[in-house]
Amino acid sequence: MIEVNNIRTYFTTGLIHQRVIRAVDGVSFRIEEGETLGLVGESGCGKTTLGRSILRLIEPDEGRVVVNGTDVTALSRKELRRFRSRMQMIFQDAYASLNPRMQIRESISEPLKIHRMGDQTAIDQRVRELIEEVGLNREHLNRRPYELSGGQNQRVVLARILALKPEFIVADEPTSALDVSVQAQILHLIRDLGQEYRMSCLYISHDLGVIRAMSNRVAVMLEGRIVEIGKATDVLDRPSHPYTRRLVGIPGSPESAPLTTTLEMVEERPGHWVEEVAW
Repeated sequence: MIEVNNIRTYFTTGLIHQRVIRAVDGVSFRIEEGETLGLVGESGCGKTTLGRSILRLIEPDEGRVVVNGTDVTALSRKELRRFRSRMQMIFQDAYASLNPRMQIRESISEPLKIHRMGDQTAIDQRVRELIEEVGLNREHLNRRPYELSGGQNQRVVLARILALKPEFIVADEPTSALDVSVQAQILHLIRDLGQEYRMSCLYISHDLGVIRAMSNRVAVMLEGRIVEIGKATDVLDRPSHPYTRRLVGIPGSPESAPLTTTLEMVEERPGHWVEEVAW
């Protein structure tokens, strides 16, 4: 289980007239084993910063993240490096995630070697298994990223991640840069592999259709805060927060959000929490 408790990540802008940007402002939630929590909100609401803060790719200013009993925020740099195999991130740009000089075989085997997960014979066998698990064939192992399509490179990234058998992944808009015809294939692959490996997942997207297809539960983010969280069907079909209703009612992300005063999260119905607002 993944427990995120009161995570805050702030940035300061300006040299003379400094201003604090509350990119993530007191976010808390849980993700059960094998569950996918979809995170949706307009551009700039803090979704990506939250995902990176949870993995400590960006250091949060406050809060705790516990991954299956381990307090990630309390780990030293050395301990965190060892723990990295248990939590991974899928980025939007698969090509940028891969070393262009490496053959695909080398890219997939690299994390196995770093974490000393078997001898060379065992690693080679595991690489062959992984490339087939993600829907590619062994001839792709001798190619380099620039010789593959965007969808194929995203499959390679998935193979690299699965090599370490992580307990938790953050998927940050992993299909938004792909052609529509390829998006569905990658989404099905991520969902199927997540179920097979029993991975917990935070799936970040601005696309409500993708969020609906991928998520067991959905959290809605506005200006660094979670304003509504619950079962996917409840949040998307029966939204309670004014911002969620606007988000669901307008195709794509809204250009602006209603002005609100933060009060408290209340449990409106079992498992469905909504932030009270004042206009």
